[in-house]
Amino acid sequence: MKRRSGVILRRAALVGALAGLAALAGCGPPPTLVKRHGYWADQSVQATAYNHRVRFLVLHYTSDHADRALRVLTGPRVSVHYLVGPDPATRDGQPIVRQLLPERLRAWHAGVSSWAGRHHINDSSIGIEIVNLGPINAPGTPRRWQPYGDAQIRAVIALARDIVTRYDIKPANVVGHSDIAPGRKIDPGPAFPWHRLYEAGIGAWPNPQRVAYYRAQFIQQKPDVGAIQRKLADYGYNLPVTGQMDARTHTVLRAFQMHFRPTTVDGVADDDTLARLWALDERYR
Repeated sequence: MKRRSGVILRRAALVGALAGLAALAGCGPPPTLVKRHGYWADQSVQATAYNHRVRFLVLHYTSDHADRALRVLTGPRVSVHYLVGPDPATRDGQPIVRQLLPERLRAWHAGVSSWAGRHHINDSSIGIEIVNLGPINAPGTPRRWQPYGDAQIRAVIALARDIVTRYDIKPANVVGHSDIAPGRKIDPGPAFPWHRLYEAGIGAWPNPQRVAYYRAQFIQQKPDVGAIQRKLADYGYNLPVTGQMDARTHTVLRAFQMHFRPTTVDGVADDDTLARLWALDERYR
């Protein structure tokens, strides 16, 4: 009888201890209650009407070597979210890229800029700097551009694909610094393989059949300057419609060519350039 009573008492004690632990646990804050400085934030109910801060992905080159670029980008005047080196290290067969800022923070990489009717693109973008010198020509020689490495571009593709997928960034909103600041900036330059990114599912590119169609049209009759300016503005470039082939229009045409027709970057509104512009606008805008 004593033994049975002892078992009962031990069981009662265990039940009481478990109940005490449960009560103690119940006294703690639920996981949706977050303590901050001077108050608690109740996150148990979440709003559903919102959109992402990030609408654009901007690609740059550093115009400098990796070590100095890293010092500059972690200094007091300029910053970026990601830095891709010339020959990225790998882990488990996948490239390693430097993340210098959390994506939720506003990096200082775009400067005075605009795209698709929005200004101050730092506010709504993620920036990727790619280690590349850009122009490498000696004085008095034709301009040459440093090529991008294969492993480097594979790392850029992996990073960019992840970003555009998570934020649902539209193809025409994957841009170069030269697109959002024509004339002031020329990176990532005509050596950057935009078409390779497009083939990997990143960014925009004109349909070749539609390019051929518009090229044939423009051989017969070229659009007037006002129409060209409107198409460039519709696609995203900050360009007023003046009806004059002014310096600003030539600058924007060069930026467009660096992205979509890099074999000849001269700012001339030739049939091939215009055909690509019309095909892009038709496809994406």
